[in-house]
Amino acid sequence: MFTVSPSNHLYLQKDLVSSRRGFFAVSGARSKFRVRKARDSRCRSLFGGNGSVGPVISSLKKTVEAASPSKKRDGNESKISSSFSGGIEVRAMIKIRKKMKEKLTEKIDDQWEYFINGIGQGILIRLISEEIDPETNSARSIESSVKGWLPKPVNGVHVLDYAANFTVPRDFGSLGAVLITNLHAKEFYLLEVVVHGLDVDPIYFPANTWIHSRNDNSDSRIIFRNHAYLPSQTPPGLRDLRSKDLSSIRGNGRGEMKPYDRIYDYDVYNDLGNPDKSKDLARPVLGVENRPYPRRCRTGRPPSSSDPLTERRIEKPHPVYVPRDETFEEIKQNTFSAGRLKALVHNLVPSIAATLSKSDISFKCFSEIDKLYIDGVVLNDENHQENSQKLFLSNIMKQVVNAGQTLLKYEIPAVIKSDRFSWLRDNEFARQTLAGVNPVNIECLREFPIRSKLDPNVYGPPESAITKELIEKELYNGMSLEQAIEEKRLFVLDYHDILLPFIKKINALPGRKVYASRTVFFYSQTGILRPIAIELTLPPTPYSKTNKHVYTHGHDATTHWIWKLAKAHVCSVDAGIHQLVNHWLRTHASMEPYIIATHRQLSSMHPIYKLLHPHMRYTLEINALARQNLINGGGIIEASFLGGKYSMELSSAAYKNMWRFDMEALPADLIRRGMAVEDPAMPNGVRLVIEDYPYAADGLLVWSAIKEWVESYVEHFYSEPNSVTNDVELQAWWSEIKNKGHPEKRNEPWWPKLSTKEDLSGILTTMIWVASGQHAAINFGQYPFGSYVPNRPTLMRRLIPQEGDPDYENFIANPQRSFLSSLPTKLQATKVMAVQDTLSTHSPDEEYLGQVNQIHSHWIDDKRVLGLFTKFSSRLEEIEEIINSRNKDARLKNRSGAGVPPYELLLPTSGPGVTGRGIPNSISI
Repeated sequence: MFTVSPSNHLYLQKDLVSSRRGFFAVSGARSKFRVRKARDSRCRSLFGGNGSVGPVISSLKKTVEAASPSKKRDGNESKISSSFSGGIEVRAMIKIRKKMKEKLTEKIDDQWEYFINGIGQGILIRLISEEIDPETNSARSIESSVKGWLPKPVNGVHVLDYAANFTVPRDFGSLGAVLITNLHAKEFYLLEVVVHGLDVDPIYFPANTWIHSRNDNSDSRIIFRNHAYLPSQTPPGLRDLRSKDLSSIRGNGRGEMKPYDRIYDYDVYNDLGNPDKSKDLARPVLGVENRPYPRRCRTGRPPSSSDPLTERRIEKPHPVYVPRDETFEEIKQNTFSAGRLKALVHNLVPSIAATLSKSDISFKCFSEIDKLYIDGVVLNDENHQENSQKLFLSNIMKQVVNAGQTLLKYEIPAVIKSDRFSWLRDNEFARQTLAGVNPVNIECLREFPIRSKLDPNVYGPPESAITKELIEKELYNGMSLEQAIEEKRLFVLDYHDILLPFIKKINALPGRKVYASRTVFFYSQTGILRPIAIELTLPPTPYSKTNKHVYTHGHDATTHWIWKLAKAHVCSVDAGIHQLVNHWLRTHASMEPYIIATHRQLSSMHPIYKLLHPHMRYTLEINALARQNLINGGGIIEASFLGGKYSMELSSAAYKNMWRFDMEALPADLIRRGMAVEDPAMPNGVRLVIEDYPYAADGLLVWSAIKEWVESYVEHFYSEPNSVTNDVELQAWWSEIKNKGHPEKRNEPWWPKLSTKEDLSGILTTMIWVASGQHAAINFGQYPFGSYVPNRPTLMRRLIPQEGDPDYENFIANPQRSFLSSLPTKLQATKVMAVQDTLSTHSPDEEYLGQVNQIHSHWIDDKRVLGLFTKFSSRLEEIEEIINSRNKDARLKNRSGAGVPPYELLLPTSGPGVTGRGIPNSISI
């Protein structure tokens, strides 16, 4: 029989013996077995062989029911903090999500977990009132245990429902929170708690969180109901819990984080290098005065042995700490994005390297590049077959496993799918500055001559070598330079100042040759943008104060091939700036401090936390993976892009000289670059200089929808005067973003003030735009545009040959081979294509802008807010129709025409895989 002791320990007066048939039976043995706090280790001592525990659960259930004393509904006993006579019968339903794929041992553990929960020894739940009990001067509360013998699957076999019953005093007040205590030895994933039986029925407590074991942390988890409260509106019974929950999330700033922790804190980028492995892998710390950078999430790992300033590395495949709820959910781990990224690094890239490294040579002809899509690459590394076969199941990479070999076959990239020679044309080169994967650097040329801001004593004369006479030769109908500037017909892609300080160091690396580039474009009256001059600059030498070369397209064969090489160098620079600055720095890295501050300073019941929550999903985890495998010393970015070992130093320099929060707003960025002018009569207050600018035109639609949604949301919660300045959590949040998240820039005058609801709306709109539309526009086109190497080489290996150079005669004799030998090698190209495919992939569980995942459907109980969100969703559906219509408009030549791929990167929705469209809520890959 069972008896329950005062210390809450359960005594089983029977032996559990494994039978030969593989199940457990209750025997009449004399020994006594003690189960303490439902420890799984005790469970395992009972198991014999591979038997199932199912039959004994049924048997023990009957024994418990027969031996249990009289009890309230279903045997649940309630302990309450106030005396009462009579009460209300209340039931709390607890939804727990199980793994989709379990090992046999995990399935056995599940059976034991069901049993322990069934007898009320696995999970405790305490209901917390919003009111204070005058007798105790603390919040009213009532506790019960969760029970359920064979929990009922909900919405599929992976979600289980348990129940806890309470008799709640009639003067208990409104429910505001629940406390969950996990008595098991391992964590479980709590989806939500739903309480039935009160005046408001049901009451939702959305969780979507891992509940740690009491063995790891004795504190109970606090889950608030789905009602938003500003700090000043917090009910008396919840004030202490609100403060305590935030305090637990902040941690104490000491020690190494454990996998079960949910602590958010800041640290510098001192985890990129690995000096303990090799001096060549040492990297400088980013986030110091001379190398400023946004902060990352702190892990607390000890310093390396070789360098006290560098954090000890955690190498693949071991995980880097992120707060527990930031880790990828199982569907993302097992499928496209996350699983692909990890297996890409651990399996596929080593396989590619093992196959091609012995013959790491240049492409000899363009047909060899075409074979990547027609014939594929045969990988000979048998050790990686199983993993790679499971990994790449999208329609981009197809693998067929034969005896001892894997066929890696690439899908034809969108940029050449309909017109394989489009990349050769000048107008396509120009079009991609407006509708490609990096449409955020082109500027209107407003002053001439073009001048550098670098120190002329170090970097030579500041004036560009592109002259007025050269430009005017390329203009139509005798147009003057002044007229072209006045009519806003000249544009520039200028990477001179950001790159020139790094050129000498980068060019000293093996297999790397780069210029500081400037490209000038002319926009014709017929709406065609074309490049008219390219300036490629090297640092001055003792023999020459200037080392600048200017190229134009020309018409003879030699000039034509030189022009193609010049364009290829510009594309490689553009690819590097895109990856290191516009993609990593301006979206991934800059969002991380916003996310950390939001968790540390805004309670989960704060309305702004609820607004931002979907836009923070997975970002910390993907950033941690990137620091471990992509942007780290010796990682894929260093190996595949122009910056090499100086890549992140270049990113830091861009942050120092270029990054401003106020310029991350799309309208402000367009005005700063001269691509739009202020016009109060236009939506968003701006008018595009080039109407057929797909990124900007579609982006402004999405920006406007986000802005309208945010403004209406903020107005709803901050309708009172001074409500923004009086919000202590909000003010602490904004202060922490500036002072702890971006500390080297904390004193900059351009930070927006946070005094009014208009200030708040602008800040939030910018953050949500960066996490959603901006990231989508510069991320999901990486494979469609970048995976055809000649169109967008990620690095160049040779300088352009000049007359008198040893290579010049070889160039004249075989310009095609000279061109191809300047591009990445077969190994480099194949690796970067694999990376671009992975980074361009949508996960099946992607959550898109304007959509709410079913598991988050009870995120707020405010009907007004839900109505505003429905309006936002409807507007995004309209935007999708507008974009589709634009892509069919023959007048818009940058998104339609013969062989021109439509611009779809800012279409809000997408299916899984590499689609070249879709705006996820957050930076999730």
